[in-house]
Amino acid sequence: MNRESISNTRKLTITEFVGKAPEEFGLEFLAGESGGNERTLISGRIQKLGLALAGFAHYIHSGRIQIVGQSEISYLDQLDSEGRLEAIGRLSLESISCILITKNLEPPPELLTIANEAGLPVIKTHLVSSLAISKVSRFLEDFLAPRLTIHGVLLGVYGLGILILGDSGIGKSECALDLITRGHRLISDDSVIVKKIGEDVEGSSPELTHEHIEIRGLGIINVKDLFGISAVGDQIRIDLCIELKRWNEATEIDRLGIDSQKEMFFGISIPKYILPVSSGRNLATLIETAIRLHLVNKSGSDAASALIEKHSRLVSAGIGGTDVDRG
Repeated sequence: MNRESISNTRKLTITEFVGKAPEEFGLEFLAGESGGNERTLISGRIQKLGLALAGFAHYIHSGRIQIVGQSEISYLDQLDSEGRLEAIGRLSLESISCILITKNLEPPPELLTIANEAGLPVIKTHLVSSLAISKVSRFLEDFLAPRLTIHGVLLGVYGLGILILGDSGIGKSECALDLITRGHRLISDDSVIVKKIGEDVEGSSPELTHEHIEIRGLGIINVKDLFGISAVGDQIRIDLCIELKRWNEATEIDRLGIDSQKEMFFGISIPKYILPVSSGRNLATLIETAIRLHLVNKSGSDAASALIEKHSRLVSAGIGGTDVDRG
């Protein structure tokens, strides 16, 4: 199955960025707040404004934060007022989403005046440039990531993110509860938010249902209250998909495990096992075994291929027949 994001490009206005960013960033408007709802961010990548101030304005990419740190402030400080106006005037102000002043540095008054006139948001943070770049980039990559919401259960098992798929009522939540009692972690039940972060696919829970799971007959329960804080987790990379299918519908099952299955998210392939569901099957044990098998296969071992190779050698040697000498 190929799952793609419905929305192509997510956007974040500068006003939303200042309001939604973690408190540790300490973001405040210095100028151009009037343009905060008009200018938007569409990329988690961040640029430093030094080259543009030196005359290379074509290096500016729209939709990104432009950092002004110690080196940029020092460069502007060595210019007189006319030189600063000239340097700032060389910038393509209409293509700049916002300017972020790091380390609580004091920007030149010429920059603030021009920013107010142009409605160009200038904001500040107490973080040094290196920290600001890493932390803000991570926040924006997560917030702006392509995403979709799917029906499934996401768990952390043996350090891997395991996405359990299957029709409603097939037993995904009950299986997840069994895995939780074995010491594994619930990330999300029923609705899973899937995001593309770089070249990884990550999953998390909607805020409303975080830490909760619905079990038929018991209702909605809080996993953290019942099993402790170690039984729940937040966002995790999805490493493996397990699809549960009713026995009479499981027509894609490979008895030997030679043909690998895959689930596609945003063009990224995730390994998948399909497990038939029937009465008497211990799904939690099967899922734990599937995960162990996935880890072993990643290390280069393949039991099915090794068995077929061994059988082929025996047949070639003339001792692979089925006749038995009963004497």
